[in-house]
Amino acid sequence: MTAEQQVVLRYFDALANGRQDVVRDSFAADATFTYPADLPMSGTWTGPDGIVDGFLAAAFELLDPEKPVSVEVTGVYPAGEHVIVEWASQGTVRNGNPYRNQNIAVFTVREGRIVSAREYADTQHWEHALRGPAN
Repeated sequence: MTAEQQVVLRYFDALANGRQDVVRDSFAADATFTYPADLPMSGTWTGPDGIVDGFLAAAFELLDPEKPVSVEVTGVYPAGEHVIVEWASQGTVRNGNPYRNQNIAVFTVREGRIVSAREYADTQHWEHALRGPAN
């Protein structure tokens, strides 16, 4: 396993286990995290505080905190300073609808920190899950 993979997998382990201090420490001071579409967490977030307190907080705010949330890495592909990661994420939206998505992101790692991440997911699934109460 490459050093870059270890950095990214440490981030995912911390994310899955609610260790915000490690999540925050995974990113360089000027890191960027980009998420597509027109959702509350969409856009480009900068720095550990922007990523954790902005992007991740906005995403988790959509989910019911009383229901389990899971993040399971299903593939890791190193490419020099880049690491491509596939994962499955599941939870329950606050309106009761299920959230189950397949995600992929390209992470760039330098000097032991993530300096950029570009995530891709089925954003239409988020939109459908957020629409209204479960049927």
